[in-house]
Amino acid sequence: MKTETVRNGYGVTIKKICASCKHKLIMNSGVRICQKMEIKVEQQCHCRLWEMTDGLKNAGLQNGGVVRHRGTKEVIIK
Repeated sequence: MKTETVRNGYGVTIKKICASCKHKLIMNSGVRICQKMEIKVEQQCHCRLWEMTDGLKNAGLQNGGVVRHRGTKEVIIK
């Protein structure tokens, strides 16, 4: 199954996975918890409750940029 993507307000492509979700909570041990479902999840997990983090909503704002590097995109925030 291909990972779904969305674009933020500044045109940066964001993968709809746990790693980019505002409901994730990462414990000191490295365990990732979904605060909405209250379960342990993996980084690549995706669900219908996904919401973009505030930081990713602002990616591409002001002096930042999107750089193509080795076939992937990196967000550079200055």
